[in-house]
Amino acid sequence: MTNQKHLRPALLGGPKAVSSIDQEANRWPILTQEDEQAVLQVMRDGDISLHQVTRDLEEDYCQHFGVSHALAHCNGTAALLAAFFALDLHPGDEVIVPSATFWASVVPMLWVGALPVFCESEPDRLGLDPEDVVRKITPRTRAIVVVHLWGMPSKMTELLDIARRFDLKIIEDASHAQGAIWRGRKCGTLGDISVFSLQGSKLAPAGEGGILLTNSEEYFEKSVCLGDIVRVMELPSPARRFAGTSFGIKTRMAPISAAIARVQLRHLNERNNRRNENLRYLSDQLQRLGFEAFLSPAHIDRVYFEFLIRYHAPNAAFTIQQLLKALVAEGCEAQCPRYPLVHQQPLFTEGHFAKIARLEGNSHVKIPTYTHHALPLTEKVNGELIKLPSFPSADRMLLDQYVEAFEKVLFFSDEIVAHLARAEDDRSGAN
Repeated sequence: MTNQKHLRPALLGGPKAVSSIDQEANRWPILTQEDEQAVLQVMRDGDISLHQVTRDLEEDYCQHFGVSHALAHCNGTAALLAAFFALDLHPGDEVIVPSATFWASVVPMLWVGALPVFCESEPDRLGLDPEDVVRKITPRTRAIVVVHLWGMPSKMTELLDIARRFDLKIIEDASHAQGAIWRGRKCGTLGDISVFSLQGSKLAPAGEGGILLTNSEEYFEKSVCLGDIVRVMELPSPARRFAGTSFGIKTRMAPISAAIARVQLRHLNERNNRRNENLRYLSDQLQRLGFEAFLSPAHIDRVYFEFLIRYHAPNAAFTIQQLLKALVAEGCEAQCPRYPLVHQQPLFTEGHFAKIARLEGNSHVKIPTYTHHALPLTEKVNGELIKLPSFPSADRMLLDQYVEAFEKVLFFSDEIVAHLARAEDDRSGAN
């Protein structure tokens, strides 16, 4: 306990633990004059559709990640659609996916007729559970979507081995993990096709944007044909015959976004390092108090797209909602994870996915039924998570105030729970 042990929690009339103004500590993205000048240069050049800066960004990514091909997209969702398209998936083909992720890791595959098979997430790193992946494989399984959730690399040793054994492709959604390292390899280089979102909250943002990475000439060519008519004209293969139409959509990144993205990539490591330093310190303090902060195993250097901790003490005094109320009263920004579980969404539980995938009336494809409680382990773990700020620019004083907030509410847990119960009784009586 801090030297202010005598202070009562804010819910019980005491002062708030968090008195620092944390707006600047959590401001993201960090945009400077360097970003401004890059944007202005594109505007002054006048070519705001086909500026060279987009090609330069792709080369930056090839060099940074050591891959053969990078293709810029208008957003990460479009890049994921290109990845599913590039694998030449057929109607009814199955792709194993997590449910604990942003919907774009899953839903775009419907537009090529593929079907997601939702898999449990393991509790150690919140990635796909390799054992459940094996259980979910069928003769129709073609690929696995691996998501490094919140910046922690998944259990890639097992997942890569499964992919080899069952001849499956891996689409690596590394959108949360830009800068993370697994066994000396950068996340974004571990899949047959890898994708980064460059949306404004990501670690190297462009405002909106996405990058597809691959070492496969075939996958790159198919991705180009899907949505970049200018690039189709440049293909050295017979595929350039599609230049008059492409394959019906347009996914090219805007040069102004590419200009910002180049600057942000240059500063990725230094900004990750500062954020990591803050969150490792906070993680150590919260682990001491009994929370699980998902610290990296020895072979991993994780990053933090967002900072999630787990509260699962066997005899926990609080429910998650009670703990959140107490922390918010102390001045903390604390909430449940922002992603709802994908398999529980009406798109799937009400069957609308079959219309998007154009499977209704297709007698060769058995349309699956998705149920709300199909992934009990994932549901349990997701219900034990608390989202805190990622503190990209915080000082130690603010971090210590957050630690003090946790210490206070844990120390007075019984009184807080009783107080909240009385308040609930009063509300019920009033109704």
